[in-house]
Amino acid sequence: MLKKFREALDRRKETGILRTLKPELKGIDFYSNDYLGLAKNEELQWQLLSHVQENPALLSGSSGSRLISGNSRIVAEVENYIAQQHQYSEALLFYSGYNANLALFSTLPDRHDTIIVDEQIHRSVHDACRMSHAKKIKFRHNDPDDLENILKKQSGQCFIAIESLYSMDGDLAPLQEIASLARKYNAALVVDEAHAFGVFGYGLVENHQLQDDVFATVITYGKALGAHGAAILCNATVKSYLVNFASPFIYTTSAQDFLWLSIKTGYELINQNPGLQEKLSQNIKIFRNQNIETSSSEMSPIQAVIISDNHQLKALQEALSAREFLTYAVYSPTVKTGTERLRICLHNFNTEQEIVEMAGIIRGFV
Repeated sequence: MLKKFREALDRRKETGILRTLKPELKGIDFYSNDYLGLAKNEELQWQLLSHVQENPALLSGSSGSRLISGNSRIVAEVENYIAQQHQYSEALLFYSGYNANLALFSTLPDRHDTIIVDEQIHRSVHDACRMSHAKKIKFRHNDPDDLENILKKQSGQCFIAIESLYSMDGDLAPLQEIASLARKYNAALVVDEAHAFGVFGYGLVENHQLQDDVFATVITYGKALGAHGAAILCNATVKSYLVNFASPFIYTTSAQDFLWLSIKTGYELINQNPGLQEKLSQNIKIFRNQNIETSSSEMSPIQAVIISDNHQLKALQEALSAREFLTYAVYSPTVKTGTERLRICLHNFNTEQEIVEMAGIIRGFV
């Protein structure tokens, strides 16, 4: 068995795509998901420290799952707060976005249902579909016509899974068109807002006021909010069903109250500081003015530069690293062969000089 594992690892090493854990790097951050800089925001840190000083018990373990001893007053209050902020009737908190997607798609669809997923949907959804008894069908990325052709052929209940902002391509879903198709075919639309929350206010579902058309929305807090955890926004029936039947919720020890309170504090800070998002938007515009070819949205903090030659891609990343620019090269199988790319994440704390200098290095390779 170990021989089989070593052979698989050796194949990855030979092709230059072996993943390894690296120590924290020092340099200019163009690769993290900390779009609003809240992971290092001192004002937020001091507010959280103040909460802990007032109530050190926030750091204590929950001692059990939400259904046993882990359902504190604080987690219930934070769920109510999140639901109100997003104009949904209910919210259900999870320890991560991965677990939230796992709970949704492994629980709600049954063996008579079909899950129709955008081909670029996050891996957590694919893993959840493997746990479900439902049929899974992929539709072409951001292609409502292909989605409708698939919907026309289905006889049972359909679930549609999309992201509002895609993490690898940095492009936006045609959310209103897909919501219209979901209404037309009575399908349950589930939208993952992991990378849109905080960047576009509370996300694109809220921006377009589609709460009544979206069956469930997933909000994650490890990116723009600089915290951890996730919430499923839904109605009371769906929340109760997940609490009763979703294994990732039932059999997981609840997080410390400190995590839930840090999420609420992050919301409050974003609401009090609209300049955080404005500065990010300015930096995105600066990058887009550098004449670098990308298919990513002009409003996205994620900008993908396709470089299908692995050696050229690796050389570019090394050139950037030598100048202390931290970026992320994405190789297959994370993306399709031939679509390898340099994934650049822009933040509100990046300076114009840093963006222009980094772009100059990239232009020398593309």
